[in-house]
Amino acid sequence: MVTPKSLPLGILLFFVLSMLNAQPHKAQKVLAEEARRFEAMTRADTSTLRPMLADELVYVHSNALKENKLEHLAAIASRKLVYEKMERQEASVRFYGKTALVNGVVKVRGILNGNAFDLRLLYLAVYRKKRDNWVLTRWQSTKTS
Repeated sequence: MVTPKSLPLGILLFFVLSMLNAQPHKAQKVLAEEARRFEAMTRADTSTLRPMLADELVYVHSNALKENKLEHLAAIASRKLVYEKMERQEASVRFYGKTALVNGVVKVRGILNGNAFDLRLLYLAVYRKKRDNWVLTRWQSTKTS
């Protein structure tokens, strides 16, 4: 039986359970957007990639090369940087309002300035909610075994 005293507790419980249930869906959406970005990078599809990157993007590669949005897109478009394969092996997502932090491991194979690479990277990606999409604002990675 619902009493006036138990009603606020029931409402609070409903909201808490709703939020917990929404988190996995939000995380799946961020990770799906990240997978789309990885796919666009391997296809050198800069027209798909462009809106996925924030104008204020800072992209720090595992070799300490730092790029902004225009530099990153230009490197991919010119084939100076060729991503042949990007395979996420694990990832976890944390939300802070309209910001999502993704910590993960990705296996990357490609060519930079004519030199082949095949790396396993730990990464931190920062996404910001923009309308209904998650756009990448920061990327930083480091090599791991």
